Amino acid sequence: MRKRFSLIVVVVALFLLLGGLSFAVDLYFDFLWFQELGKSVVFTTALVAQSMLASLTLLAAFIFLFLNLLHANRGPGEIQLGIPTPTGQITAYVVTRQMVHRIAGLAALVVSAFLGLREAQQWERVWRWLNKVDFGTTDPIFGRDISFFVFSLPLMGEVVSLAMVVCLLAGAGTLILYYFKGALSIHSLSKRGHIRTHISLLLALFFLLLSANAYLDRFQVLYSSGGPMFGATYADLHGRLPLLNLQVAAAIVGALLLAYNAFAVRNVAAIGGIGLYFAVALLGGVYPALLQKFVVAPNELGRETPQIEHNIRATLHAYGLQRVEERNLSGDKALSRQDIQDNAATVQSIRLWDHEPLLDAFSQIQEIRTYYDFATVDNDRYMLNGMSQQMMISPRELNSVSLPERNWINEHLSYTHGYGVTLGPVNRVTREGLPVLLVQDIPPRALEPSLAITRPEIYYGELTKGYVIVKTSEKEFDYPAGEENVYATYKGEGGVPVRSFLRKLLFAIYFKDPNIVLSPMLKADSRFLYFRDIRTRVQKVAPFVTLDQDPYIVISDGKLYWIQDGYTTSDRYPYSTPLKGIGNYIRNSVKAVVDAYSGRVDLYVADATDPLIQVYQRIFPGVFRPIAEMPPDLQRHVRYPEDIFRFQTFIYSMYHMTNPQIFYNKEDLWEVPVLSSGQAESPMVPYYTIMRLPQEKKEEEFILMLPFTPNRKDNLSAWMVARSDAPNYGQLVVYRFPKQKLVYGPKQIVARINQDAEISRQVSLWDQRGSQVIQGTLLVIPIEEGLIYVRPLYLRSETGKIPELKRVIVAYENRIAMEETLEASIARIFGDQIPVPGEQTSAPVAGTGTVAAAPGERADLIIKARDAFGRAIEAQRAGDWARYGEELKSLGTILNELAKSERAAPK
Repeated sequence: MRKRFSLIVVVVALFLLLGGLSFAVDLYFDFLWFQELGKSVVFTTALVAQSMLASLTLLAAFIFLFLNLLHANRGPGEIQLGIPTPTGQITAYVVTRQMVHRIAGLAALVVSAFLGLREAQQWERVWRWLNKVDFGTTDPIFGRDISFFVFSLPLMGEVVSLAMVVCLLAGAGTLILYYFKGALSIHSLSKRGHIRTHISLLLALFFLLLSANAYLDRFQVLYSSGGPMFGATYADLHGRLPLLNLQVAAAIVGALLLAYNAFAVRNVAAIGGIGLYFAVALLGGVYPALLQKFVVAPNELGRETPQIEHNIRATLHAYGLQRVEERNLSGDKALSRQDIQDNAATVQSIRLWDHEPLLDAFSQIQEIRTYYDFATVDNDRYMLNGMSQQMMISPRELNSVSLPERNWINEHLSYTHGYGVTLGPVNRVTREGLPVLLVQDIPPRALEPSLAITRPEIYYGELTKGYVIVKTSEKEFDYPAGEENVYATYKGEGGVPVRSFLRKLLFAIYFKDPNIVLSPMLKADSRFLYFRDIRTRVQKVAPFVTLDQDPYIVISDGKLYWIQDGYTTSDRYPYSTPLKGIGNYIRNSVKAVVDAYSGRVDLYVADATDPLIQVYQRIFPGVFRPIAEMPPDLQRHVRYPEDIFRFQTFIYSMYHMTNPQIFYNKEDLWEVPVLSSGQAESPMVPYYTIMRLPQEKKEEEFILMLPFTPNRKDNLSAWMVARSDAPNYGQLVVYRFPKQKLVYGPKQIVARINQDAEISRQVSLWDQRGSQVIQGTLLVIPIEEGLIYVRPLYLRSETGKIPELKRVIVAYENRIAMEETLEASIARIFGDQIPVPGEQTSAPVAGTGTVAAAPGERADLIIKARDAFGRAIEAQRAGDWARYGEELKSLGTILNELAKSERAAPK
């Protein structure tokens, strides 16, 4: 028996040793990682805080539990165990008080350790309370600053809950001990003595904690969700809240009676105290319901109007919507050709390439090798020829899953990084219907000097999931050059160096990979790069920040950087309506910039007025930098993030109704338009564009926008924009149409497009030839006080994989046009001579969207006619009658334009 017990002890000890070693190694390399980034204060602050909380909780819980068990052990009775002998008889064994003492101490220690580990995870609550700052806004019921609800109340609730758990554990432990000692009975509890005194005092303490819990529950009424809005209702304020106050008093009276009961002759005081508390608690569940049914329900709007006002005010403030600027549009002024000309820059920035077709095109023409992937396409703007132009950019990342030969050396030593980006304007295509590229190929070839990339390697990205080791004796693949490969050595300072065999061994334990210690290719100056994907990297540096789903890459001063937006959130803002996944308070407070080559992470404070980010700046001094310290060129690429804009538009679709009566009846509820996408329907998503806002005299700016329609209707009621350019960054503007004016909404425009005979005939013709017609995103483009709708059409051949932009549909009021270019479609609606660059070109001149042609407009038209005729003849010879018909139609359009120019020419 002793040998078996010793073996078990050895196995357990070995298991604990290995677990402790693994934990220590994890801590060590996490510290080295933070140290390499210059953010070790994040690691040390969290570690010190967790250690202190775990120790204090363990100590306090152990003392309380052990003293209660020790007191119970000193009471009457003893523990007797019946142990069977080999002869079948039962031998009574008495467990000594000393043995019970040791067991009780061990049990208290184990339970306290678990409680300490649990509370260590709550360190952020404590440190946020220690470093709290005021919001400068008070709640409408208790008059307390919002910081009390965000920072103080959660900590107070945690402390009370922990104390109640410890008290219950102590009570359960003492009852169990009394039971095994044979001292627990109805008689022992009914007469004055050691056991009743002990239990009564524990119950008195528990009732005091119930009183504290009921006191804190008073503030929880502000998070009620049972009324016509989120927050305390009339029944909560006039029924539930007074009874919670009464419950506080009842619990205190119960505690006093239980304390008295510890020394009284009978249990009358205890029964009275417990009965009083439960009677009040029962009344607290019934009275608010009666109040709601007989007082509130007959006149709900009248009773709930003040609470609705509180909810509207709090929700708008919590989501940063209190300063939304609303502007009214008359909707009476029709767009003219002059309006289009005056807003030429807006029209020039209309996006003709959707993300998915463009990503497919990039994948086919720019991946170069199978192990490169374009995972995402991002929208941004760049200054070209003194003008801000919208671009779509996609990083060429290395996907180790697609390597032709997957082994440890290839995945971790040789193929370590992606290479370069592909970038092109959103509105220009070649004659073949493919995107025009201003940055392309490997090595990156830029058509504009300002877009040149001198450091194209991408060691940190969205697909870089595993670790790699650089500066080893193995050649590091840089990029392919024809049939040969170019190799390079990492020259950055990112990563953690190996330095010694011991650290190499620890790395093998950390990554659970024996190849690390067995490989002879690692040198002392080799460096481990890990936590390389952008979201994980930023989240580890700032775990208290909620990250936007779309980090985007930018070209700045010849280098590649990732910009990751971060949000500070809370679910403790009183009266504010919550959203699933974020709570009921959000601010875009952080802009994280990650160097794609070195992995350096810089955190910039984008909203210095946010109390939450001010608290984290106090907790982690030196981690955050003011946004003004961001390099000027990077500042020009800061954009308003999509995720928070989605949340804000969803909230504003309801909370633009600030009149309580209108809000209650949902008379003016908006919704995001829902459009069909294949077999399913999905709401429109926000999109970026460059435009001059109506009623603004300033130049065009980069904005994020989304339209609204009335609830269950399809006409357009309003649209919201978020401005991204300084000095108006973050400003939200809503443009509203008059309710008596019918403005076609996106769904109505789509229906009209689908019903157009010419468009339907052309789409059917393509379908008959086996080609796949891809309908692009419908864009709502505000110009002056009107709207035009633009929808690109892509064509993917039956055997091809590259989508080609074939047509552009433009709709304005009752007019619809579908032509090969945006220019031609707008010209059909508003007249000729519209100076917008929509021509399909194969050799674009930077910033113009057109190619150099023969002098004069007529000469250019003649060349186009000749080219169209030649393509028609080629299609006829190939038997491609669909393309033949398209080219003849194009030829007819060009000849008509030529005829008009002849008539307009001076005689």
